[in-house]
Parts: sequence; C-alpha cells; structure tokens
Amino acid sequence: MAEITASMVKELREKTDAPMMECKKALTEANGDLGKAEEILRVKLGNKASKAASRVTAEGVVAVYLREDARLGAIVELNCETDFVAKNDDFLALSGRLARMVAEADPADVAALSAMPLDGQTVEAVRTALVGKIGENLSIRRFQRLATDGRIASYVHGGAKIGVLLDLSGGDEALARDLAMHIAASKPKAVSRDGVAEADIARERSIAEMKAAEEQQKAAAEGRPGKPPEIVAKMVEGSVQKFLKENTLLGQPFVKDDKLSVEQLLKQRGAAVRSFTLYVVGEGIEKKSNDFAAEVAAQAAAAAAAR
Repeated sequence: MAEITASMVKELREKTDAPMMECKKALTEANGDLGKAEEILRVKLGNKASKAASRVTAEGVVAVYLREDARLGAIVELNCETDFVAKNDDFLALSGRLARMVAEADPADVAALSAMPLDGQTVEAVRTALVGKIGENLSIRRFQRLATDGRIASYVHGGAKIGVLLDLSGGDEALARDLAMHIAASKPKAVSRDGVAEADIARERSIAEMKAAEEQQKAAAEGRPGKPPEIVAKMVEGSVQKFLKENTLLGQPFVKDDKLSVEQLLKQRGAAVRSFTLYVVGEGIEKKSNDFAAEVAAQAAAAAAAR
C-alpha cells in the first residue's frame, strides 16, 4: 500500500476542489495514483450530485447585479438545503456571477443559463461540481433581467433572503432606493390593481361574501334584522378595496412616512414605478420538516414487522 502524504492530498484537492477527506479516500483507493484518484473523485462527485438532486432546496440567497449606469440589472435566486451552506463563500460567489451573466447574456430560461459557458465548463457542470464539494443539492430557481431607459434600483435584505429590483421613471437615486427598501419591507403583490391576479381578487371577494353571509345568519339566529343587500354589497366591495390597498405598491403607506401613500409620494416627486421584481428565498417551496423521534420510531416499527 502506497503512503498517502499530505502533499498528495493537497495536490489532488487543488486539481479537483474536493473536500480533503474525499481526496484522501480516493488516493487510498487508487493506491496513491493521482490520475486514478482524480477519476474516482469525478465519479463520486457525480454520484453525490445525483443523489442530492432529489432533496428539497428551500434555503439560499437572492443575488442582484446592477450596471454602473443603473440601466441594466438582474436578480437571481440560488437555492440550497441549509442556511449554513447559504453563507458558503463559493455558493455566494456563484450567485453573484449568475446575476451578472443573466444581465449581460439575457438567457431565455434556467435551462439556457445552465448551458452557458463558465470557467471553461458549463454553468451546470460548475453547479454539479459544487454540489459534490459542499455535499448539498443546489439549484437555480429563477431569475429576472431588467433593462430600461429610466433608473434601476436594487436592494438586498436579511442576509440576502429578500431581494428587489425596481424600474423607476423620473425621480432620483435616493427615491429609487427608498422605494426598493419599501418593497422589501411591505412586499406588495403588484404596482397597481391592474397587476393583481384576478384569482386573488376573486378569492378575497369570496371570503368577504362568506363573512357577510355568516353575519346575516348570526343576526337571524339572534332575532336581529340583517343588513340590507346594498349595505352588504358595499361591505364586500370595501373588503376587496382594502385588500388591494394593502397589497399594491401605489396603495401602501410609504414606510418612511405612513401619512403618505406611495402613489402620493410618486406624484410629489414626478416619478413612476414601471415595474419591480421581489424575490423571497424559498417562497412557495414546501419545506420538509424532519421529526427525528418519529423517524426512529418508524424505522423500529419497520424492523419489527420484517422479523
């Protein structure tokens, strides 16, 4: 058996960027043959990436890129399995590079971005290698590119868990940044009512109608007169309008002055928000909840049933 020295491990690590223990195991398996060890690692890293691919990636970061002239920008959500990996330097570096690639190359979708060249490989090959190095599944979830003749502002908050890209017409840099910060804090669904999904509005109207019907039934059960139909209709519409005010950027009170709506602020400053993109890491992804005690109990029960 060949002696596996620290310098051999170091050399293999530099060539493959794999963890030191993986390098040592591969060299031992290859009986000190560096070339063979590298082949073993490539197979192992590929297998590790394949096994990781089924695991949920609900953690991660939002990265933004903004060109110096503030007329081109991009926002990317890169996911991983744990918050610990979301702080990894290699992971963070990849997220930043992807944001710049999206801005400059304008890929059509995640598949197109994954096929683009990066460091003499493809983005997908770099991602797979990083999965092997870190030991967690990583995924490019989504991105948005923004080009404008106005002004783009970006804002990242909460350890890169929330990111905003904003397209502003008129105003100045300070206003654009204040609005991006407002969006991160207040999380509107759209700029105005026109951007809110009809399904969301219909759901809110249905909820308001059910609440009104319950109130009418309660009044009847208590022997009280119910509200006239026209009053009920106004109450329902009032609930819908309240929902729209709370969930549209223009309707929300400005975070720095709640006596002023964002719409009023923009009118004062002679500006208009053309669009915005708000990403919250893991939003809409079902996170797996691990119950260790239940898992052990289930394994014990399965073992007992197999006897």
